[in-house]
Amino acid sequence: MRVVPVSAGVGAQENITSLPGAGGRTGFRGQGDNGGVSGTSRDRDAEGRARSARPRDGLGRPLPYGVEGVARQPEGVVRTAAQTLEEAQRLLDAGMPFHAHEVFEDAWKSGPAEERVLWRGLAQVAVGLTHAARGNTAGGARLLRRGAGHLADGPAVHGIDVAGVVAWAEELAERLNEPAAPVDPAAEAPRLLAAPGRR
Repeated sequence: MRVVPVSAGVGAQENITSLPGAGGRTGFRGQGDNGGVSGTSRDRDAEGRARSARPRDGLGRPLPYGVEGVARQPEGVVRTAAQTLEEAQRLLDAGMPFHAHEVFEDAWKSGPAEERVLWRGLAQVAVGLTHAARGNTAGGARLLRRGAGHLADGPAVHGIDVAGVVAWAEELAERLNEPAAPVDPAAEAPRLLAAPGRR
């Protein structure tokens, strides 16, 4: 990239790329020609935030433009704790832990300050399961342990089986230390709520 002093004037030389502006935009296209976003424009959501429009698979991995993917979770949704847990459990049971992690992130960002460590821990164990399902067992184990640590530090509220989820995360993280194929996220999905009658 060549940078020309301002004194050279606009259009003084062709084929010159300016430095990124305030928005971080350049005149370059992204790596390769994927038919997608150019360097001068980015996919944005309705509020103007950068958000890739590339389709995703059930584990949140980007797919090529034009391929049909799985519907993404809307971001910034404020749900009750019960709605969050119901939606996240549905997604976990469907083998979509990446999407469940996005639901937990919304609760983490919008919930009461004293519960944020709990929601953060749940988001981290969900993304740990995501990595394990993608075949990144080392990263999955690390995130499962980190999430379990946050859960252990958080409040036991909303009927969440904190001890059960911590035990599940630690047990799965331990199994991921052994050489193995990616895990089946639906088969490995944790139960978020304590069984009725259990304390």
